[in-house]
Amino acid sequence: MPICSRTFLSPLRVASLLVFPEKSSATFFRRVQVPHLFSTSTTTLFSSVKCSIHSTSSPETENQAVFRPNVVDILEERGLLESITSENLRSACSDPKVAPLRVYCGFDPTAESLHLGNLLGIIVLSWFQRCGHQAVGLIGGATGRVGDPSGKSLERPELDADTLEKNIAGITKIIIKILGSNPSPGGSYVIFNNYDWWKDMTMLDFLNKVGRFARVGTMMAKESVKKRLESEQGMSYTEFTYQLLQAYDFLHLFKNEGINVQIGGSDQWGNITAGTDLIRKILQAEEAAYGLTFPLLLKNDGTKFGKSEDGAIWLSPSMLSPYKFYQYFFSVPDVDVIRFLKTLTFLSLDEIKILEDQMSKPGYVPNTAQIKLAEEVTRFVHGEEGLKEAIKATEALRPGAETKLDWNLIERIAEDIPSCSLPIDRVSGLSIVDLSVSAGLFESKSAARRMLKQGGFYMNNERVDDENKRVDEEDIVEGRGLVLSAGKKNKVVVRIS
Repeated sequence: MPICSRTFLSPLRVASLLVFPEKSSATFFRRVQVPHLFSTSTTTLFSSVKCSIHSTSSPETENQAVFRPNVVDILEERGLLESITSENLRSACSDPKVAPLRVYCGFDPTAESLHLGNLLGIIVLSWFQRCGHQAVGLIGGATGRVGDPSGKSLERPELDADTLEKNIAGITKIIIKILGSNPSPGGSYVIFNNYDWWKDMTMLDFLNKVGRFARVGTMMAKESVKKRLESEQGMSYTEFTYQLLQAYDFLHLFKNEGINVQIGGSDQWGNITAGTDLIRKILQAEEAAYGLTFPLLLKNDGTKFGKSEDGAIWLSPSMLSPYKFYQYFFSVPDVDVIRFLKTLTFLSLDEIKILEDQMSKPGYVPNTAQIKLAEEVTRFVHGEEGLKEAIKATEALRPGAETKLDWNLIERIAEDIPSCSLPIDRVSGLSIVDLSVSAGLFESKSAARRMLKQGGFYMNNERVDDENKRVDEEDIVEGRGLVLSAGKKNKVVVRIS
């Protein structure tokens, strides 16, 4: 019976009564806390087939002595380092006598797209890649069926096979696009799916290979487990085993693929050290596998960026257009923009310091730093074409812009702003004030007239000064619609039905 089968696991509950005053066995790897330098305020893809995708560059062989920048130092300087299991990782990552590291980060397919919170993992992988190491993406085709309890107050809903397949394909496509299109001198990347080695493992196999080496007291001491046990909902046995599944992933990858570093957000520390402990116990490998965590990407209020909450910043252009993605970073407040430039871009710290200094000087043009941030992150995630699309849409939607609107452009931006459909006889010849109310741009004619008098009323980006203005046929772009704007942010696309 497959270990990831919820049919067997779901009914079993781990009750808080099982908490014994047992002393946890010592963890081999000690946690090295790194002080924060910056505060935080192509194609149909696989379901159970291993997919390895390499860049044109190949990693150096073990016998080559090639200088590599110290990626751990770089991450620390940029505020991307929370903890490491051993300081030996720092020396190993740049020692020319040591073979390039193989570094993996896991992504469970809980949605069809990764989101902004996942982006840090890809960025850290890319830093390793750019410093001559190999980046590895692990898709959790098996662990995604269980659900990581870390940071969760409720157990995740079970996903059906078709949804998982779709999610795996979407996430893999994103990783390929980002890691495959960025410079990686000497580095490369590979993608695995952990369903490959879990799909045939029986419960007895799991208990024999993993269970006998796991100490229940240590497992229950994990922060994610303690919080759930203390909650009203408790924790299912399915979720309780998640850390062992992830630990075995590291063991399997270490033993069979030579992958020796696992990275993750700070909430993954317990899962990562479970893997390093398992490698030590089963393979007797001393100081051979390492873990590294980075701070979570937080909002201004200190909460994480979620996957399913309203307004999630998705990385897939089918779920969030490059224009909308660009606009999010363009709107980052000044208090956060420098931190984001350090953690989310590959600009040098000297370039960022220049931008930071300019922000405090007279004559600084507002949003200059935000524009740079938006450009860099959008290029990294969506490529040059995505960035060009975002800039073009941004310029076209700017009130008073000289960019001439065409219907193809309007159709693309209509996905990101409110729109409505009206018959031609309710648009052509109609008062612009009446149309703006019918389209939902204003709640009343008086509000429309007030905005018009203030100079903030636009049609197709051209200011409307006359409240008696009526819509002419030439105002309708290609006979298919038009764009009304109230100020810089409130817009509506009117389609001709």
